[in-house]
Amino acid sequence: MDHDDITRRTLAHYNLTAQAFFAGTVDHDVSQNIDALLGAIEAPAPYTILDLGCGPGRDLKTFSALGHRAIGVDGSERFVEMARAYSGCEVWQQDFLQLDLPPAIFDGVFANAVLFHVPSAALPQVLGRLFDTLKPGGVLFSSNPRGHNEEGWNGPRYGSYYDWNSWERLVTAAGFGALHHYYRPPGLPRDQQPWLASVWRKPA
Repeated sequence: MDHDDITRRTLAHYNLTAQAFFAGTVDHDVSQNIDALLGAIEAPAPYTILDLGCGPGRDLKTFSALGHRAIGVDGSERFVEMARAYSGCEVWQQDFLQLDLPPAIFDGVFANAVLFHVPSAALPQVLGRLFDTLKPGGVLFSSNPRGHNEEGWNGPRYGSYYDWNSWERLVTAAGFGALHHYYRPPGLPRDQQPWLASVWRKPA
């Protein structure tokens, strides 16, 4: 499996469709996920938040409006430009398989609809870098489309689709403790809830 090729092709898709992606997602209500992250952080506010895979900056803008210091990171140069302009926040362009993050700086990492793009063989390394960039006691939020542990190309994008047991095993192996998890959208039967959201803490 060529991880560089996977990254290149997935990012090319997002660069190509950046404007349509923004138009299609800017009004999505992810307040349940934002509240799940912020509600789990025990440090005094305001928080320093890393929005991993920030896309065009929708959630950066929300965190910033709530009074927090939000920094975005994305591999797509188009998304990075758009996120800086839309949110006014600092945004770093980094490929997730080559993350270079400062140690122990963030109170929370918001990984909304992003980690499923990481090939399973590379996920332990990515989770390790997120663990290291969190302060002791810091919180990781993740939301991914769930599945039965299959991975591969879904059209022009690569994805890995885990069930809860596999996801829990992977994230705890990186050193995190599980706080809670839930399925989205809320209020629907489980077979109509394609998203698995989970909240994790780095030991203090």
